[in-house]
Amino acid sequence: MKVAIVGASGAVGQEFLRVLDERNFPMDELVLFGSSRSAGRVYTFRGKQYTVKELKHNDDFKGIDIAFVSAGGGTSVDFASTITKHGTVMIDNSSAFRMDSEVPLVVPEVNPEDALNRPRGIIANPNCTTIQMVVALNAIERVSHIRKVHVATYQAASGAGASAMDELVKQYEQLLKGEEPTVAKFAYQLAYNLIPQVDVFTDNGYTKEEMKMYNETRKIMHSDIEVSATCVRVPVMRAHSEVTWVETEAPVSIEEARKAFAEAEGIILQDDPAKKDYPMPLFIAGKDPVYVGRIRKDLTNPNGLSFWTVSDQIKKGAALNAVQIAEYLLKVGNIK
Repeated sequence: MKVAIVGASGAVGQEFLRVLDERNFPMDELVLFGSSRSAGRVYTFRGKQYTVKELKHNDDFKGIDIAFVSAGGGTSVDFASTITKHGTVMIDNSSAFRMDSEVPLVVPEVNPEDALNRPRGIIANPNCTTIQMVVALNAIERVSHIRKVHVATYQAASGAGASAMDELVKQYEQLLKGEEPTVAKFAYQLAYNLIPQVDVFTDNGYTKEEMKMYNETRKIMHSDIEVSATCVRVPVMRAHSEVTWVETEAPVSIEEARKAFAEAEGIILQDDPAKKDYPMPLFIAGKDPVYVGRIRKDLTNPNGLSFWTVSDQIKKGAALNAVQIAEYLLKVGNIK
């Protein structure tokens, strides 16, 4: 098994290395790729040093079985044919191919079989906020079909990459010194603030991030489900939070919901309000599952349910989900 990571120096690329090691992913060889700026950097993996190669249009991917790609949509589009032309399975973390009809969009707890049909040799990793939400939604969907979803996200700085996390730390340091904070990664200062905008606005008043949650959820769940999202950037370093309201075809009781979440793959139920026990990003960062709590009936809708989820954006929302896809393909013998 020969594995490549494209974008090895980025926050998600580094998380790929950690996740592959943690899960003891089987491989005989590892190759790291990056931009001309990252080429030459050296990283240690399982006690061995690896030097980042510059990503070029050549035959470097010949013999590579799986390529985990997290280098931005432009790079993914530009290099897709180079990566896949010799049969490499490209698991792409960008938004470039998510809505392509010939590219499966996969969350292993929800629709793993979709990964088996990949005419272009590409499997898309969904948006981090979508991954977290559909893992939880799928548990309820097994009890009663979900018609509508309203969701508000509280997205950590990690969603904008390592430099955004660094900027948040720097802003707090500057403000404590009485200095003007550096603002580069976001439209406004994030420290001591909330920004009700993630990605750019579209013509309908929703941002691209919010529309991803609408479109990607329908594709992953093969459903007519409708999603209305409001995405907010919050001054948290790592792990996204979401509050979700669902409307199901038949009423779902609190007990049924708790049982569904408790039995679902990839979910940890943390729901004991009397003991102030509920998921929070401070304690979820670095962990694998989607954590669910604050489960309630919707007071405005007899078929409504509300719950709170927290999950690590860099881990389950990116690197871990991609590695789980690869693990599934290995399990069913679907790698060349």
